[in-house]
Amino acid sequence: MYGFKDEFEYFQCSDCDCLQILNYPKNMDKYYSDNYYSKIQKNNGIKKIILNLRDKYSFYRKGLLGKILNEKFPNLALESLSFLDKKPNSKELKIVDIGCGAGNLLFTLREFGFENTLGVDPFISKEINYENGLKIVKGELSETKDKWDIVMFHHSFEHIPFQIKTLKNAKNLLTENGLCLIRIPVVSSYAWENYGVNWVQLDAPRHFYLHSIKSMEVLAKQCGMRLGKVEFDSETLQFWGSEQYLKDIPLNAKESYANGVKNSIFSSKEISEFAKRAKDLNKNQRGDQANFFLYKQ
Repeated sequence: MYGFKDEFEYFQCSDCDCLQILNYPKNMDKYYSDNYYSKIQKNNGIKKIILNLRDKYSFYRKGLLGKILNEKFPNLALESLSFLDKKPNSKELKIVDIGCGAGNLLFTLREFGFENTLGVDPFISKEINYENGLKIVKGELSETKDKWDIVMFHHSFEHIPFQIKTLKNAKNLLTENGLCLIRIPVVSSYAWENYGVNWVQLDAPRHFYLHSIKSMEVLAKQCGMRLGKVEFDSETLQFWGSEQYLKDIPLNAKESYANGVKNSIFSSKEISEFAKRAKDLNKNQRGDQANFFLYKQ
């Protein structure tokens, strides 16, 4: 990501295919930018309108303009929860997001009327309180004592060192029919098999564990949970990010596509082709990230 050239050893289980770091680095602060946990910036004017249209389509699946915007700039975290719109009294559900950073997803849910929401993150500098009533507390999952209908990990679970302990804690926080939603990169993917150590979502050393579908099934069983459906939602990043790494271009480099197509090595046509390939991989459960729905046994 930053071009430090640091090296880390990973190993892959020959049984369940889980890929994991051999030793946890002592100083992880180096690998997170200063603005990684910065507070949500308030949007105004046309940008606010555009994001609202996009987000409403992501969640409610309504609106032609929102659909077009969502195709270009999807809100995948919000899409993973779109099923809630089909449930009666869903806005009464108690939802906690673990490792939520500044709480962007929860903020949007709060704006949509979900008032029983809480964010928990051990690495924010201090508690965050937003005008709409959302609170993001500095702390650990184990410090949360309430029962929750939904416990979420949106691309945070792969950063957590103690997987079994964490998932058992999540299970204990769930109501009887509660859901644990885990969104993570997966090695059950074309990207890992094709790019290997240049796979962008390996993201060493920040990602400690990169699961397969099988290893998530094993982990769930060890924690007294069952794995329900698995939904793939990989993006173009798996291609352009990994191709950049092959050419020694860090994700945060000036010429990275992360800063737009103008100075990147890719054309708009190539990015469109990456998007089509990502959709096909998701349909065939071969994308490089997925949503795992876990329940109490």
